[in-house]
Amino acid sequence: MSEARGESGLGFAVGFILGGALGAGLALLFAPEPGRQTRERLRDVAADVRDKTMAVSDELRDKAEAVLARSREVFDEKKAILSTAVQAGKEASHRERARLSAH
Repeated sequence: MSEARGESGLGFAVGFILGGALGAGLALLFAPEPGRQTRERLRDVAADVRDKTMAVSDELRDKAEAVLARSREVFDEKKAILSTAVQAGKEASHRERARLSAH
């Protein structure tokens, strides 16, 4: 459940950043300023959006790597349990065959 909250929180953050950037860009385009100032502001907003997007991307990559690492751990644990069970089954089968052939 906490993972779902983390994902929805991240989605909210991405939406918030993109919405803010879009709003800022539109405000700049419709603001009564000279072209040079508007272009400078747009450049600043674009740089800010790029930085925030990179931060979100890094966070997503880190979370994906953590999930992958945990998935590998769980897989290895389950594989070891299954391998032990299969080995125990083989040993029990051999013992039973030996017991039955002794009669």
